[in-house]
Amino acid sequence: MELVFLPTYSSWLNWIEAEFAALRYFTLNGTDHCGCAEQNAATAGDVRWRNARARPK
Repeated sequence: MELVFLPTYSSWLNWIEAEFAALRYFTLNGTDHCGCAEQNAATAGDVRWRNARARPK
């Protein structure tokens, strides 16, 4: 494991930040889930969709 220190306000350099931003914008924003199970199902569906179409960066 290698720690890499990024400059302040540069979260866009971190790949995981981009993945979580996409999850938030495409799966969670503008939705009104009735409960945790429904939200978990939507999140799992998004992860499955992304994994099926994943390519190396």
